[in-house]
Amino acid sequence: MADATPFRGDDPANLHAVAQRLRRDIIDMTTRAGSGHPSSSMSAIDILVALYRGGILSLDPANPHDPDRDRFILSKGHAAPALYAILAEHGVIDHASLDTLRLINSPLEGHPNMRRLPGVEASTGSLGQGLSIGLGHALAARLDGRSFRTYVMCGDGEMQEGQVWEAIMAAAHYRVDSLTLVVDHNGAQQSNLVPRVVDYRPLAAKLRAFDWHVEEVDGHDMASILRAFASTRALTGRPQAIVAHTVKGKGVSFVEADWTYHGKPLTPAERDRAHAELGVG
Repeated sequence: MADATPFRGDDPANLHAVAQRLRRDIIDMTTRAGSGHPSSSMSAIDILVALYRGGILSLDPANPHDPDRDRFILSKGHAAPALYAILAEHGVIDHASLDTLRLINSPLEGHPNMRRLPGVEASTGSLGQGLSIGLGHALAARLDGRSFRTYVMCGDGEMQEGQVWEAIMAAAHYRVDSLTLVVDHNGAQQSNLVPRVVDYRPLAAKLRAFDWHVEEVDGHDMASILRAFASTRALTGRPQAIVAHTVKGKGVSFVEADWTYHGKPLTPAERDRAHAELGVG
């Protein structure tokens, strides 16, 4: 099992090195499985490393069901390899279990299943539902008098879903300030690039119009991500969003250049090329 000792939140160089290593884990597990979504996971992994290993998310790996834990919901459930990689890095699950991705009877299913794996707060994959679930967690915390925070990550394609915007309206109406939305804004979705499907940009302006506090960051700049999380965590009175501008397949040039890797694992030969580019052992 990976060392679960938290990194200091002000040490972005260490966190970047972790993210590069987890990109290799993502590539290895999806190539081994012969299926999965490597590029969507690679665009999100810097954010997850900052959240889990940068001192932001309160989650004891020895007690992942603690009722006072912070919640993270991966609404873009197809990026499950990123979630599994960070849960292993954080010590919630065994690193060796990554080898079982998508195998029959493995709890590491193609999309996260909260009934089978600790650290999974919601069974996601049917896009557009995660923010509503997260809003429910945040409202429950208010009713129960608990202080935990809820973080939800959405992707570009699901930001076109009506249910997402219903949750955005409701969260602002009820002034739910323990809820933070993170958008992995990589500009692509399953069927094509966002401008060729439904171009909903500028996203930050729309969220601000719905009375959300919004931070825009480079989603691969660890220091900027940490600052955004710290800023949103300190805010009271309304929900917050972090619009993270990311690159699909970040870290591997030929994946970055081709959005069709969305649901396509790398071949063994491509995996070896990716390892060389990532430069991690």
